[in-house]
Amino acid sequence: MTYKPTPIDEIAKIHARLCATFASGKTLPFEYRRAQLLGLARMMQENVDALLGALHSDFGKHKFESNMPEIGVIIKSSITAANSVEEWMKPDKPQVEEWRSSYNTTVHKVPKGTVVNISPWNYPIILSFNPFVGIIAAGCTGVLKPSEYSPAVSALLAELFPKYLDPDAYAVINGSEFETTHMLEFKWDHIFLTGSPRVGRIVATAAAKNLTPVTLELGGKSPAFVDAGHTDLEIAARRILWGRTQNSGQVCVAPDYVLVPRTHQDALVSAFQKAYDSFWPHPKGPLDEKSELAHIIHSRAQTRLQNLISGTKGTIVMGGRSEGKRLEPTVVKDVKLDDVLMDAEIFGPILPIIPVDDINEAIRIICDRPIPLVVYVFTENEVTTDLLLRRTRSGQLVVNDVFQQVAIHEMPFNGCGESGYGSYLGKYSFDAFTHLRGSINVPLSMEPVLASRYPPYTEEAYYSSTAITRIQIPTA
Repeated sequence: MTYKPTPIDEIAKIHARLCATFASGKTLPFEYRRAQLLGLARMMQENVDALLGALHSDFGKHKFESNMPEIGVIIKSSITAANSVEEWMKPDKPQVEEWRSSYNTTVHKVPKGTVVNISPWNYPIILSFNPFVGIIAAGCTGVLKPSEYSPAVSALLAELFPKYLDPDAYAVINGSEFETTHMLEFKWDHIFLTGSPRVGRIVATAAAKNLTPVTLELGGKSPAFVDAGHTDLEIAARRILWGRTQNSGQVCVAPDYVLVPRTHQDALVSAFQKAYDSFWPHPKGPLDEKSELAHIIHSRAQTRLQNLISGTKGTIVMGGRSEGKRLEPTVVKDVKLDDVLMDAEIFGPILPIIPVDDINEAIRIICDRPIPLVVYVFTENEVTTDLLLRRTRSGQLVVNDVFQQVAIHEMPFNGCGESGYGSYLGKYSFDAFTHLRGSINVPLSMEPVLASRYPPYTEEAYYSSTAITRIQIPTA
């Protein structure tokens, strides 16, 4: 199949069609939502080979690295949502004061309307459909705008959507910045973006013109602190290196740099070397064909990463070479805070190691930088974990592993500050596209209680209605 941008006039038709479908109430019933969620699960299950082929065309990585974080996860989350959405839809009945108990106070879970999910190229399936599960479950109509930088996947999704999902309610819009800019000129009821802080600012600005609510899941430099005196360095190195090199480091939640007590830096480097050699035991190491290392997405990114390697003042202890579309995973020690590797999110298979005096210096470094998406800490010392939890800020805190926060759908995944705002995953994806609409019914029989609010006002009525201003407030 060939990647084709969606014609501009077709974008207007899609927007109008989806808005009309939402206005008709078609997407509201539980049975409809469940059927569409199961259709999404079938779309993933019945097209595994085609999806893996598209991912390999776009990234060149092994099917294990493609299927594990992308396809199976969406099948599971779609089925879970289909089995849970009836419960999620149920109104809440908040507890109120006794004298208001007859008001039928209710919080309804209503869909926000017609929404759009703008997904990135680096994980084009999971980052498209984790939010889209919420769009369907919430009863919204929705557009998926995948990236032009993963053209094989984007073209396949455009082909599959109308075969498995209601085309009157759900659509794919393909294209580049031109089509996206045009799409954002329309009035949407919610915009969900996974991308960079730069793109986040553009989308938030466009959304503000229509007062459209936005969820931004962005990136940033996520640090990993290795509490070397209280952890197994070989396990820590293996897990960090695996996380840094998934999809050739093109992951928003990858550990971006490592902080370690300077007295243990060399021991950690040795542990990284051992992991490195075990991951890529082939004659040419990571660049060997058998390693199936993922491609760097395009030549501009490749040049940028090569410039970072050539520009660092740290000591390259592993990797550094490139070949074709691939870049060898590169570990750099003795990196200083003003190094080129610390300017911005690396988004590639380069791992700087920054030696620090102690945990307090590590915390200062983390706190002096923009709030990251994740803070990783490798320790078996609860005091260390507690210090990182209390004294740093991030979207997530993960102890002793990487990426687990995006695999546990019972917890919200969210950014903070520069790394975004809003949350999703599991029921939180349903919540992201749901408006909480309150309703009360004040019985006419309450008229004797309410009568004192009407003029002419009396001192007795004033004294009765202001009783709260005279209550005893606790001293502590």
